[in-house]
Amino acid sequence: MEERRYRSASGAPIALRPRQHSASCRELAVRCPRLQLRSLSAVTSAVWLAAYGLFVLSENSMVLSAAIFITLIGLIIYLHFVKIDQESLLVIGSLGIQVTSSYASGKESTTFIEMGQQKVIYYLCILLQDPGDPQGVSDVVPLFQSSKPRLDCLIEVYKSCQEILEQRKTASQPSGIK
Repeated sequence: MEERRYRSASGAPIALRPRQHSASCRELAVRCPRLQLRSLSAVTSAVWLAAYGLFVLSENSMVLSAAIFITLIGLIIYLHFVKIDQESLLVIGSLGIQVTSSYASGKESTTFIEMGQQKVIYYLCILLQDPGDPQGVSDVVPLFQSSKPRLDCLIEVYKSCQEILEQRKTASQPSGIK
Protein backbone atom coordinates (compact mmCIF):
# COMPACT_ATOMS: atom_id res chain seq x y z
CA MET A 1 0.00 0.00 0.00
CA GLU A 2 1.03 3.57 -0.55
CA GLU A 3 2.42 5.86 2.13
CA ARG A 4 -0.07 8.54 3.23
CA ARG A 5 0.86 11.92 4.69
CA TYR A 6 -0.82 13.38 7.77
CA ARG A 7 -0.06 15.83 10.55
CA SER A 8 0.55 15.07 14.21
CA ALA A 9 -1.42 16.71 17.02
CA SER A 10 1.27 19.41 17.17
CA GLY A 11 1.06 20.03 13.42
CA ALA A 12 4.30 18.27 12.46
CA PRO A 13 4.21 16.22 9.25
CA ILE A 14 3.99 12.45 9.75
CA ALA A 15 3.59 9.58 7.31
CA LEU A 16 1.51 6.41 7.65
CA ARG A 17 2.72 3.35 5.76
CA PRO A 18 0.27 0.44 5.93
CA ARG A 19 1.41 -3.00 4.77
CA GLN A 20 -0.82 -6.03 4.30
CA HIS A 21 1.29 -9.15 4.97
CA SER A 22 -1.67 -11.54 4.75
CA ALA A 23 -5.43 -11.53 5.33
CA SER A 24 -4.90 -11.70 9.11
CA CYS A 25 -1.60 -9.81 9.39
CA ARG A 26 -1.21 -6.09 8.86
CA GLU A 27 1.56 -3.65 9.78
CA LEU A 28 0.96 0.08 10.30
CA ALA A 29 4.06 2.25 10.59
CA VAL A 30 4.01 5.96 11.47
CA ARG A 31 7.16 7.85 10.54
CA CYS A 32 7.97 11.05 12.43
CA PRO A 33 10.01 13.95 11.04
CA ARG A 34 13.75 13.40 11.10
CA LEU A 35 15.96 15.35 13.44
CA GLN A 36 16.46 18.82 11.97
CA LEU A 37 20.12 19.76 11.64
CA ARG A 38 19.13 23.44 11.91
CA SER A 39 17.57 23.06 15.38
CA LEU A 40 20.40 20.80 16.56
CA SER A 41 22.97 23.35 15.39
CA ALA A 42 21.08 26.19 17.07
CA VAL A 43 20.97 24.45 20.45
CA THR A 44 24.61 23.38 20.25
CA SER A 45 25.70 26.89 19.25
CA ALA A 46 23.71 28.48 22.06
CA VAL A 47 25.24 26.16 24.68
CA TRP A 48 28.75 26.67 23.35
CA LEU A 49 28.37 30.46 23.09
CA ALA A 50 27.11 30.61 26.67
CA ALA A 51 30.07 28.46 27.74
CA TYR A 52 32.46 30.72 25.84
CA GLY A 53 30.96 33.75 27.60
CA LEU A 54 31.50 32.06 30.97
CA PHE A 55 35.04 31.14 29.91
CA VAL A 56 35.82 34.77 29.05
CA LEU A 57 34.49 35.90 32.42
CA SER A 58 36.07 33.17 34.54
CA GLU A 59 39.18 32.40 32.42
CA ASN A 60 38.69 28.73 33.32
CA SER A 61 39.09 26.30 30.40
CA MET A 62 37.11 23.65 32.29
CA VAL A 63 33.95 25.61 31.40
CA LEU A 64 34.53 24.97 27.68
CA SER A 65 35.37 21.31 28.26
CA ALA A 66 32.27 20.84 30.41
CA ALA A 67 30.05 22.49 27.77
CA ILE A 68 31.36 20.20 25.03
CA PHE A 69 31.00 17.13 27.27
CA ILE A 70 27.48 18.05 28.41
CA THR A 71 26.36 18.81 24.85
CA LEU A 72 27.65 15.47 23.55
CA ILE A 73 26.17 13.47 26.43
CA GLY A 74 22.86 15.33 26.06
CA LEU A 75 22.78 14.59 22.33
CA ILE A 76 23.48 10.89 22.90
CA ILE A 77 20.73 10.67 25.54
CA TYR A 78 18.28 12.54 23.29
CA LEU A 79 18.95 10.32 20.27
CA HIS A 80 18.94 7.07 22.26
CA PHE A 81 16.01 7.61 24.64
CA VAL A 82 13.83 10.48 23.38
CA LYS A 83 13.78 11.06 19.59
CA ILE A 84 11.59 8.42 17.97
CA ASP A 85 11.83 8.17 14.18
CA GLN A 86 9.15 5.54 13.65
CA GLU A 87 6.47 3.70 15.56
CA SER A 88 4.87 0.60 14.15
CA LEU A 89 2.00 -1.67 15.00
CA LEU A 90 2.02 -5.24 13.71
CA VAL A 91 -1.38 -6.89 14.11
CA ILE A 92 -1.37 -10.68 13.79
CA GLY A 93 -4.95 -11.89 14.06
CA SER A 94 -4.26 -15.24 15.70
CA LEU A 95 -1.42 -14.14 18.02
CA GLY A 96 -1.61 -10.52 19.09
CA ILE A 97 -0.15 -7.08 18.53
CA GLN A 98 3.50 -6.07 18.43
CA VAL A 99 4.32 -2.40 19.10
CA THR A 100 7.78 -1.19 18.06
CA SER A 101 9.43 2.20 18.56
CA SER A 102 12.56 2.96 16.53
CA TYR A 103 14.77 5.69 17.99
CA ALA A 104 17.05 8.07 16.07
CA SER A 105 20.11 6.24 17.44
CA GLY A 106 18.96 2.98 15.86
CA LYS A 107 17.73 1.47 19.14
CA GLU A 108 14.39 -0.34 18.96
CA SER A 109 11.92 -1.00 21.74
CA THR A 110 9.37 -3.77 21.14
CA THR A 111 6.37 -4.88 23.17
CA PHE A 112 4.12 -7.84 22.36
CA ILE A 113 0.55 -8.07 23.63
CA GLU A 114 -1.23 -11.40 23.33
CA MET A 115 -4.61 -11.32 21.58
CA GLY A 116 -6.49 -12.58 24.66
CA GLN A 117 -5.05 -9.86 26.91
CA GLN A 118 -6.19 -6.84 24.96
CA LYS A 119 -9.12 -4.74 23.96
CA VAL A 120 -8.69 -1.83 21.56
CA ILE A 121 -10.63 1.29 22.55
CA TYR A 122 -10.71 4.89 21.38
CA TYR A 123 -10.04 7.70 23.78
CA LEU A 124 -9.83 11.44 23.73
CA CYS A 125 -7.13 13.43 25.46
CA ILE A 126 -6.04 17.02 25.89
CA LEU A 127 -2.45 17.91 25.11
CA LEU A 128 -1.10 20.62 27.39
CA GLN A 129 1.25 23.00 25.62
CA ASP A 130 4.77 23.24 26.97
CA PRO A 131 5.35 26.88 28.04
CA GLY A 132 8.96 26.72 26.90
CA ASP A 133 8.23 25.18 23.49
CA PRO A 134 5.10 26.21 21.54
CA GLN A 135 5.25 22.98 19.48
CA GLY A 136 6.00 20.81 22.52
CA VAL A 137 3.62 18.95 24.81
CA SER A 138 4.16 19.13 28.57
CA ASP A 139 1.41 16.71 29.60
CA VAL A 140 -1.37 14.52 28.24
CA VAL A 141 -4.72 14.50 30.06
CA PRO A 142 -6.95 11.55 29.07
CA LEU A 143 -10.69 12.27 29.18
CA PHE A 144 -13.62 10.04 30.17
CA GLN A 145 -11.45 7.39 31.82
CA SER A 146 -14.33 5.87 33.78
CA SER A 147 -17.13 5.98 31.23
CA LYS A 148 -15.02 5.00 28.19
CA PRO A 149 -17.49 6.21 25.52
CA ARG A 150 -17.45 4.66 22.06
CA LEU A 151 -16.01 6.33 18.98
CA ASP A 152 -19.24 7.97 17.78
CA CYS A 153 -19.61 9.82 21.10
CA LEU A 154 -15.92 10.80 21.15
CA ILE A 155 -16.19 12.17 17.60
CA GLU A 156 -19.05 14.42 18.68
CA VAL A 157 -17.08 15.67 21.70
CA TYR A 158 -13.97 16.18 19.55
CA LYS A 159 -15.86 18.15 16.87
CA SER A 160 -17.50 20.33 19.51
CA CYS A 161 -14.14 21.11 21.14
CA GLN A 162 -12.54 21.87 17.77
CA GLU A 163 -15.44 24.16 16.83
CA ILE A 164 -14.97 26.20 20.01
CA LEU A 165 -11.19 26.30 19.56
CA GLU A 166 -11.62 27.53 15.97
CA GLN A 167 -14.00 30.27 17.17
CA ARG A 168 -11.40 31.31 19.74
CA LYS A 169 -8.67 31.44 17.08
CA THR A 170 -10.87 33.46 14.73
CA ALA A 171 -11.85 35.90 17.52
CA SER A 172 -8.22 36.46 18.56
CA GLN A 173 -7.01 37.22 15.02
CA PRO A 174 -7.01 40.91 14.11
CA SER A 175 -9.65 41.77 11.54
CA GLY A 176 -8.61 43.20 8.20
CA ILE A 177 -9.31 46.74 6.96
CA LYS A 178 -12.87 47.11 5.65
